[in-house]
Amino acid sequence: MGHRLSKIYTRTGDNGTTGLGSGERTGKDDPRIEAIGTVDELNAILGLLACEPLPEDLAALIVRLQHELFDLGGELCLPGMALFAESRVDELEQALDRLNETLPPLKDFILPGGTRAAALAHLARTVCRRAEREVVRLARVEPQERLRPVVARYLNRLSDLLFVLARTLNARSGTPDVLWQKRLDAPKSR
Repeated sequence: MGHRLSKIYTRTGDNGTTGLGSGERTGKDDPRIEAIGTVDELNAILGLLACEPLPEDLAALIVRLQHELFDLGGELCLPGMALFAESRVDELEQALDRLNETLPPLKDFILPGGTRAAALAHLARTVCRRAEREVVRLARVEPQERLRPVVARYLNRLSDLLFVLARTLNARSGTPDVLWQKRLDAPKSR
C-alpha cells in the first residue's frame, strides 16, 4: 500500500463539516460522527491499557479488540458497508466466559480501581457504554441498511468483557476488587 496520508490538514473541516469514507459530508456534531469519535476514544484508552505490564494472553486480547474497534469505526464511517463480522459478538462471548469462569462469583457491587490496569479497563468500559448509547441513538435516525444492529450488539458485549477484564486484571495481580460499601450515614428511604 502506498502513502495514503501525505498531508494531515486539509482545511475542508474548517466550516464544521467532515467527510465520511463514502465521500458524504456531514456536520461534526452529527450523531454518526459522535459515535465514530467515541469508538476512537475507546480505542485510545485500550491503547493506554496496552502500555501497562499485562499477562500475555490479556495483552493479545486488548490488541485484538483495538483492531476490531478500528474495523467497527470503519463500518460507521462507511454507511451501508459491512466491514465487521457478526461472528465477533460470539467471539467476545467466548472470551467473556473463559475469563469469567476463573473469577469468584460477584456478591457485591464493585467500584473502578484496584490496579492501574483494572482502573483503565473500567474507564474503557464506561466509554464503551457511551459509544453503545450513541450507536443506539444513531440507529433511531438511520435506516438499518446504513447501520447494522451488530454494531450495538458488539459494543454491548464488549462493555461486559471490559468489566470482566478489569476483575481479571485485579485477580491475576493478587489485588482485590474495590467493593462498594453502603454508607451508614446515608439517608433512609421513606
